Amino acid sequence: MALIEFDGLCKVYPGSTAPAVDDLKLHVQAGEFITLLGPSGSGKTTTLMLLAGFETPSAGTIRLDGRPIETLPPHQRGMGVVFQSYSLFPHMSVAQNVAFPLSVRKVSAAATREKVAAALAKVHLAHLAERRPQYLSGGQQQRVALARALVFEPRVVLMDEPLSALDKKLREEMQLEIRRLHRELGVTMVFVTHDQSEAMTLSDRVAVFNLGRIEQTASPQQLYDAPANPFVAGFVGDNNMLGGHAEGGPALRLADGSCLHGRAVGSIAAGSPGTLCVRPEHLRVAAAGDDGNRLQATLLDAIHQGDHWRLVVRLQCSQATWFAKLAPGALPRGVAPGQELALAFDREHAWLFAA
Repeated sequence: MALIEFDGLCKVYPGSTAPAVDDLKLHVQAGEFITLLGPSGSGKTTTLMLLAGFETPSAGTIRLDGRPIETLPPHQRGMGVVFQSYSLFPHMSVAQNVAFPLSVRKVSAAATREKVAAALAKVHLAHLAERRPQYLSGGQQQRVALARALVFEPRVVLMDEPLSALDKKLREEMQLEIRRLHRELGVTMVFVTHDQSEAMTLSDRVAVFNLGRIEQTASPQQLYDAPANPFVAGFVGDNNMLGGHAEGGPALRLADGSCLHGRAVGSIAAGSPGTLCVRPEHLRVAAAGDDGNRLQATLLDAIHQGDHWRLVVRLQCSQATWFAKLAPGALPRGVAPGQELALAFDREHAWLFAA
């Protein structure tokens, strides 16, 4: 049995015609790190708030250990929550902030001191126990919020975009810190983000949200290597897309009559609209005798990014803008913006979806 089960969960806000969460079905295993990933307004934060008890479902059931909890108040669900804004009390010290969930639960003073010390040690902040939050860095405040969520030893920790306010370097450091804590403690974590790189770094599984529904749930590698549809392919990692009509092979017939071959994902009827997706790292500058799919393009820009070149091109067949990622030595000498070049890719690296 899964630890957490969402069964037909739906949330419609007053005055809205479209549900924020629409017939959601998702199971979360004990000890799993699962990320709810999607753009703004996709339903991921609403789902987390429903699980935490801060929102009430319009329909459906949420189960914890097989028991429905959608009518339980938040403090009876036993879940630690880390908010985007940290929500630390400015008039309290770090230790007092971390102790707050224990005071609500009437834990004795001696046990509170012991648990607070252990929680601060886990996030490497024991030396700042008496400092006020306003005198901490953003990363330190985030660690305090994490310690507060962990101090009463919950089975589930919920995190709502907790790293979005941090700069890139600090965000990456905190990602590693959260990974470490998850591995050491074995606690179930449900994490919300719009940052696909963050989701790929942290998660055992990722649920990709769009318009209140889950498009695909899979491991980070499965999402990247085998997306279920164009939305997932475009949201998880960089991706190039081209529209046309499906043919046998499988192949995509373009408006100019040319044909590109790929791997069909799902059932695609011949003659129906289709979308071909190719990741930038699977494109190359075509050489003589290259037997891959070929596309004629005009180079718009070539950007050196240290470990690779990022090419921006305009396809001659559709005028679409595509991106290519080439190794440092793979860009032919003398190629400059405005020149024409042929790009190639192998059929096994192209997905063909029904549009």
